[in-house]
Amino acid sequence: MAILGLFFFGLSLIGYSATLRLLHVNPYFTWITAILVQIMLMYFFAMLNLLRFGIWGVTILGVILLIARLILGYLGKVSIHHEGMHLFDAWMIFLGTVMALVLLHSPLIHYDNFSHWATIVKFLTFTGHLPGAQDTIISFTSYPPATALFITQFVTFTGFHEGNMLVAQFILIWAASYTIFATLRDRSRGLNSMLLCLTIAISYVFNINIRLNNLLVDYVLAIITVAALVGIFIYRSRPKMLTAHVALFSGSLLLIKNSAAFFVIVIACYYLYTLIKQSVPQRWFKRTLKILGQFLGTFLLAALPFIWWEIHVHMTFSSSKHEINAAAYHSQLAHDGLQGFISIGQAFLHQIFNLGSLSTQGFLVLNIGLIIAWAVIKYVCHYPNQLLKLLGWLDLITLLYYFSLLGMYVLSMPFAEAITLDGFERYMSTVVVLNLFIGVMCLVYIIDETYYEQNLAKRSPRNFRSIWTKNGYQLATFLVMFFAVIMMYSEINGTTFTNNYNRRTMPVMLTKVARPWTKQNDVKILIVDPQKVEVTTYYTGFLANYYFFTNNATGQATFSKSKINFRKDIDQYQYIVIPKYDKSFTKGMHKYYHQHIRTGFYRVHTDHLQKITTSDSLRYQ
Repeated sequence: MAILGLFFFGLSLIGYSATLRLLHVNPYFTWITAILVQIMLMYFFAMLNLLRFGIWGVTILGVILLIARLILGYLGKVSIHHEGMHLFDAWMIFLGTVMALVLLHSPLIHYDNFSHWATIVKFLTFTGHLPGAQDTIISFTSYPPATALFITQFVTFTGFHEGNMLVAQFILIWAASYTIFATLRDRSRGLNSMLLCLTIAISYVFNINIRLNNLLVDYVLAIITVAALVGIFIYRSRPKMLTAHVALFSGSLLLIKNSAAFFVIVIACYYLYTLIKQSVPQRWFKRTLKILGQFLGTFLLAALPFIWWEIHVHMTFSSSKHEINAAAYHSQLAHDGLQGFISIGQAFLHQIFNLGSLSTQGFLVLNIGLIIAWAVIKYVCHYPNQLLKLLGWLDLITLLYYFSLLGMYVLSMPFAEAITLDGFERYMSTVVVLNLFIGVMCLVYIIDETYYEQNLAKRSPRNFRSIWTKNGYQLATFLVMFFAVIMMYSEINGTTFTNNYNRRTMPVMLTKVARPWTKQNDVKILIVDPQKVEVTTYYTGFLANYYFFTNNATGQATFSKSKINFRKDIDQYQYIVIPKYDKSFTKGMHKYYHQHIRTGFYRVHTDHLQKITTSDSLRYQ
């Protein structure tokens, strides 16, 4: 069934992509645009409490579009020009497939998967609606559902499984990554295309804190923003397509996470610059009015889905974690005080200037790399370029993001988490990846402009200034291609190693004693966890809630040596799960219940625990 579901989903996606080609969407944008269009359609149905109908309707519509496209093509009514395969296409297809297969067998480990990202997908999949006030299993109710909707669509047809969820998000990432090749002036130049492939691979180095085997959206924000910026460049001379593109991508970003507002502002600035630059010369008042009308109209359209979401959140929930709330910010400032602000600021500055910080290393590498590239192109190739000016803009983006991140720590995060700069490298990886892509895409474009033959129609393997430049170009192409493959394989092997390293973690061990429940319930379940830190940070509780689909699961690491208190701890639960051997719990059970228990899934009775086999665990939900 999973194979048939994948086939059906694939046909639907191809149908949307083919239709967008007929509407003259750039070929490198059809895949990601098709995904975002489907997300928007499903979001509309979800907000009307018709999510399941929306998922099936949107997917079936894609298949119908494909059938219509094939019929029209057979009748000779439409035709689509295909450029054929390029070197980067082979790189994307082969290594993307290998990465997807690795993700298919990857477990979810990171804390935030269970506190929200995986839990919301499970909720949408098995309940068929957005969470309401009564659905306390969802804590971060203000988080928009864009990526969750697409993942839910995918697992609806392929089966709910952690690997399938990861593959779905990877499809989204890979489709957005493909758009960067639209910037190539000459796609037959191996050096240029392999530089972009290498950039994709290197970007995962700065995403190493969460990797691709997690459902967190920090990398998704960066790569969707990159695709949005590339689209503005590609559609700059097509006003209607430009407006539709910016509205769709900006609106989608706002529905991925609230913090995406920063990246929408970056898109808005480049969009406004493009409108001004491409505007037709006319009287300044008329010109200004036209530009402002198009700009404001585009972002009003982009903001409408997010405004609808904010209205929904405020009407449905009395309060929510990490929501945009001025009163909450004022309360946070009053609670922490000036001294708390200073302490967080000092820790923040120390982290920024720490050379061991991966984000700081990324900032320095990008700056040094672009400065060297500027010097070589200007003084060796004798070609004036704008790389230093570009670098100034990228550093400004980084600086502004530093301030926005500091504001988040001070205003919306509990002091205990803020003072440790919880998630700093993960948050900063987004802007580092964004700047990396922008910097290299512009560099590749300038490199192409320095080639000896500028007439693309006349370029051939013989069009070089000399035999030395030809040999140098071929050697550079080979080296870049080699490193692009090696770096991507490094990410693949790193993910495989992480999966093997995590085989004794609580989420993996839990699968060995019980199967996940798929019916929402309020059953009281205790997970015995010998790791105290996992209990105190609520990791075990969130994992249990996700796995058993309940809002009454907790974790416990220490147990009373008193018979009365020990039995009281046990009696308040309906089920007890022991994924890992816990010496204190085993001794207590032997002493007070006269049972020898090491690991397993148990039903609680008055005077004993009844062991439930893994295969039978589903019957008790």
